[in-house]
Amino acid sequence: MATLSYGYYRRTIFLAMFVGYTLYYFNRKTFSFVMPSLMQEIQMDKDDLGMITSSQSLAYAISKFISGVLSDQISACWLFSIGLFLVGGINVLFSWSSTVAVFSALWFLNGLGQGLGWPPCGRVLRKWFEPSQFGTWWAILSCSMNLAGSLGPIIATVLAQTHSWRTILFVSGMLCVAFSFICLLVIKNEPKDVGLPNIETAAKKSKEGSSSDESTLSEFLLSPYLWLLSVSYLVVFGVKTACTDWGQLFLIQDKGQSSLMGSSYMSALEVGGLFGSLAAGYLSDKAVAKQGRRIYGNPRHFILNCMMAGMFVSMYLFRVTIAADSSKVWILSLGAAFGFCSYGPIALFGVIANESAPSNYCGTSHAIVALMANIGGFMSGLPFSTIAKHHGWEMAFWVAEILCCVTAVGFFLLRNIRTKMGNISKKAD
Repeated sequence: MATLSYGYYRRTIFLAMFVGYTLYYFNRKTFSFVMPSLMQEIQMDKDDLGMITSSQSLAYAISKFISGVLSDQISACWLFSIGLFLVGGINVLFSWSSTVAVFSALWFLNGLGQGLGWPPCGRVLRKWFEPSQFGTWWAILSCSMNLAGSLGPIIATVLAQTHSWRTILFVSGMLCVAFSFICLLVIKNEPKDVGLPNIETAAKKSKEGSSSDESTLSEFLLSPYLWLLSVSYLVVFGVKTACTDWGQLFLIQDKGQSSLMGSSYMSALEVGGLFGSLAAGYLSDKAVAKQGRRIYGNPRHFILNCMMAGMFVSMYLFRVTIAADSSKVWILSLGAAFGFCSYGPIALFGVIANESAPSNYCGTSHAIVALMANIGGFMSGLPFSTIAKHHGWEMAFWVAEILCCVTAVGFFLLRNIRTKMGNISKKAD
């Protein structure tokens, strides 16, 4: 039987991962989607709800780091499929439960399963797509989260009118379980698994005369660029999380805007974020195609720096120009601009961490920078709210602006740092 083409496998593998991760994300949010219906049947207060959701967030942060490391050691296909199976099974068990303690325990396990989803996707994308396409497909795949996040509440609300919340969780869980077997059959870790030459190997041989792209763990961990990405991602993700978590309150409490305006601002931010992710991936891929990959500097840095600068400018304008009588269009425009400029770097940090790492540590590289981002997300909670409590929202957002500005300037000054992590293969004589 003739070997099928790259195009066929790319389409089927990408479609399987897109649908699979849409199911991952939908089943991550099912508790939030059915919460109104669930609370009509089971009495729970805000502390109970917080315990359930926080247990998942904690487990997800831990699991995503571990999964990133594991994706370099075991089959990405198996890791992705096992996680999807676990998430679906746990949702089914959740639909059979009725106590807060069991809900919390199961949602913690859900978070552990959720962490197995994204790192394998990054590794498979790197193996199947050229560097000049990697960012675009990474951004498109991340849209699966936006799809599930936007359609999920509508689907759950419509179904809740005719079915119980237990039925919704059971059906969504079973869909996950069933699709995990399809993923296991369809997703291939790399082209050589189906008799095709590996893209990285071919590119390496043509450019350097060697296919070696591996490093020791110490060489990889001692790469300054890894930690530049990590610290920058921590700040950017922390600032973005602070603005999405607290921006609505800032508008209502300090700027005299209505609750409707606050929620509209958040919607505009998410819409801008969707386009920002896609633009960052597409434009940076164009730069890579034009300039090529380099050992020092990265063609994606220009887009990254522009968007980080855009974050600072949109935050500054948000803080100093909005008042109770401000134009609604202006407020929504600032929300869309901030979303565009903040979600773009978030997409690019993941892409750059993955593609700049040695081939045997690309999953670990993404795991480390993602863990730092989660730390930034945690810091945007209590420390940020403490500043607001003692000094007001104005001061809290000013601090976030300064952190964003310093990070953008620092990254710009270090833009030509050695970006190839680990060892550098010598060209063949």
